[in-house]
Amino acid sequence: MTKQLPSTARSLPIALIRAREGLMSPIREMLETTGITEQQWRVLRVLTEFGRMDTKTLANRSSLMFPSLTRIAATLRDKGLVTQTRDTNDRRRQFIEITKNGQQIIDEHTPQALKIVAGFKEKLGPKGYEELLDLLARLDPDANP
Repeated sequence: MTKQLPSTARSLPIALIRAREGLMSPIREMLETTGITEQQWRVLRVLTEFGRMDTKTLANRSSLMFPSLTRIAATLRDKGLVTQTRDTNDRRRQFIEITKNGQQIIDEHTPQALKIVAGFKEKLGPKGYEELLDLLARLDPDANP
């Protein structure tokens, strides 16, 4: 007989899913009036932080699978929130950039997003918040050791 699995109350995958739901609930509430999804918000946030970038890098930094990013980028483009251009040297490579309208959504919701983050920091304490981010980074397969 093999050793029993840990209780689901102490299962890391289950705990992460529960925590994700707790984290995303206020973000979803914030996004209700924007007409964009949490994945679209992530893409716009990454573009705001890093600027124009190729789709492969954007997918990675947004924590999205490439086919999902392709679909999301098309939706954002149709909404006028991003532009897509092809690389002049490699026609297969595309670049995505946030538009003024996309940036406006980020700018209008930054105060509320900052309040959400402040609530997480209050719940965990500033040190606990940073420690949690550091611990989670250690589980990221794409992070540097």
